[in-house]
Amino acid sequence: MPSSGNNGARKPLVRHLLRALRSRNYRFFVVGQGVSLVGTWMQQVAMSWLVYRLTGSVMLLGLIGFISQLPTLFIAPVAGVLADRWDRRRLLFATQTLAMVQAGILAFVVLTGIVQVWQIILLSLILGIVNACDIPIRQSFVVEMVEHREDLGNAIALNSSLVNGARLIGPSIAGLLVATVGEGICFVLNAISYLAVILALSAMRIPPASLPRRHRLPILQELHAGFVYAYEFAPIRSILLLLALVSLMGMPYSVLVPVFAKEVLHGGAHTFGFLMGAAGSGALIGTLYLASRHSVLGLDRTIVMATVFFAFGIATFALSRNFILSMSSLVVAGFGGMTLFASCNTVLQTILDEDKRGRVMSFFTVSFMGVAPFGSLAAGSLAGSIGPCATLLLGSVGCLVGAAIFARTLPQIREKIRPIYLRMGIIQEDASGTGIATEEVKM
Repeated sequence: MPSSGNNGARKPLVRHLLRALRSRNYRFFVVGQGVSLVGTWMQQVAMSWLVYRLTGSVMLLGLIGFISQLPTLFIAPVAGVLADRWDRRRLLFATQTLAMVQAGILAFVVLTGIVQVWQIILLSLILGIVNACDIPIRQSFVVEMVEHREDLGNAIALNSSLVNGARLIGPSIAGLLVATVGEGICFVLNAISYLAVILALSAMRIPPASLPRRHRLPILQELHAGFVYAYEFAPIRSILLLLALVSLMGMPYSVLVPVFAKEVLHGGAHTFGFLMGAAGSGALIGTLYLASRHSVLGLDRTIVMATVFFAFGIATFALSRNFILSMSSLVVAGFGGMTLFASCNTVLQTILDEDKRGRVMSFFTVSFMGVAPFGSLAAGSLAGSIGPCATLLLGSVGCLVGAAIFARTLPQIREKIRPIYLRMGIIQEDASGTGIATEEVKM
């Protein structure tokens, strides 16, 4: 019957998209992290709206973004060293517990009506410190949760899908809650959601052999060794520089979304939530696309394509005065941004040396988040002087320049990566000495 044939075709596709879930520890992670991320996005949206409601200042929105992400620049590299030498699961226990306490304190000051701007700034700084430790540790912990190494790329894509599925759900819920009962309940629910991650970590069984060795050099020496390794290997250097540029000039668009929601589209918290949800839906589509891929081959071209899509999306959003067009452009921007970052993550995790995984992923975190506060601060300042529209257009041009430069370096990047892919069996060498793919690459 036709229906049974269609169902039979769907099952292999679903199994392929979710193949990393055959690892028990990763299944626990997906459930716990999925619940927690919904709360995280609810808090982020509620926080932005709270700040703008209390102050009406675009500059202060940029300052809060700066404060919350600045610690990543200084703390993430040290956290990467710790991730290479200590038990990553125990480190995640600590970071998730501290994040839960931060959300609880924020909920208390808001619900009791004693909230002031300085409290928001201080709590944003505390959360920024926690996240600066948590992100590189969590990124490097993925490889321990995945039992089958060939599923690593799929696991990274599914991890990004979690972020963006939550990004689709969380802002929409937050917009409704803020409009009906206020911001405080969003912070309460976020604090509770951290329990899901803590329980998931408790249920995992990590083999002792997979834990990092403890006999290491002093932290500064290890940090220097990791930096030299990342800088001297051209593919890692090129990817990190492109990420830093996009984070500096493009990603701060999210700081200005409340301004567009209220001043340009003449909406409220609902409008803000829907706009953020649109970006999340585009990002979710991007991660599903990456999860469907059969190989890491071709991701270098995908990185260029994703950067162009992202720049086009934020430029269209900047020029739009129509709600539907604004949402559609953020879908494109969300797709491009997440496809870019997840593709870079997958390539890095594939080519880097195992004993430097934590440090390289900390540099990835710095490129992704460490330079973003300067972009947020600059976006807030520029929006106050040249306007939010011109600010986003300037950022989109910068992203396009970065994509063009990266595209020119692709031949050199492929030459450096080719021996690694040959060693891993991703490509095989034929009689003529030319590397060929072991399987068909579907773009």
